[in-house]
Amino acid sequence: MEDNPDRVDIPSSTPLSDITFHDFSSIVHARHSTRVFLPNPVPQHLLEESLSLASLAPSNSNIQPWRMYFASGVCRDRLRDKLISAASSSTPAIPPLPTAFSHFRSELGRLVYGDAGYGIPRDDTEARKKAVLRNFGFFGAPLVGFICMDKELERWDAMTVGMYMQTLVLALTERRLSTCLEVSLVGYEEIVREELGIPAGLMVLCGVAVGYADPEASVNNVKPGRVDFHEHVVFRTE
Repeated sequence: MEDNPDRVDIPSSTPLSDITFHDFSSIVHARHSTRVFLPNPVPQHLLEESLSLASLAPSNSNIQPWRMYFASGVCRDRLRDKLISAASSSTPAIPPLPTAFSHFRSELGRLVYGDAGYGIPRDDTEARKKAVLRNFGFFGAPLVGFICMDKELERWDAMTVGMYMQTLVLALTERRLSTCLEVSLVGYEEIVREELGIPAGLMVLCGVAVGYADPEASVNNVKPGRVDFHEHVVFRTE
């Protein structure tokens, strides 16, 4: 496959506000996980435009299984405080990665906490604990959302929810908003359910922090490498 001559490869250090998007590829390249947000509020019309685009994601029998809950303002602050309190005294209920995949998390941690990211020495346990707690404060983002799905649905429906979330974060990126998907927040699911009024019939799949990235934070320049697609794809002709 030939490279797209119109694609613009964007350095990770470039603020979204300074980017002119030329095509879909440039938006995909610009999206990455943000870990320090500015307090600036997210304009409601930009959020709603992005949600409208996300709703066009494909789904089995057009059931549109995604359900989103957002928290901002006082609700967001109360949720943040409860999550940080819980994470300060207990471990989130998130299963460990299988051994075959655990090295990816280790490498990401090395990048995020190392010199290119937060700049925390490996032996500074207290500083690392404080950095981990930033997850549960949504990295300072003024808006946090949770993607949910009916518990009676099947794995292929979860796949379409993933398509919805990908469309949403790319639509937000196009509007110069940054995001960070946060599985860790689901580790305290009951707190999230109580604060946002999420019904018991929905499974909470993931959180997402939304806002404007702090351009001065070096950790926001961290973009981990990806495995070449050939390692994930099999082509058969016979």
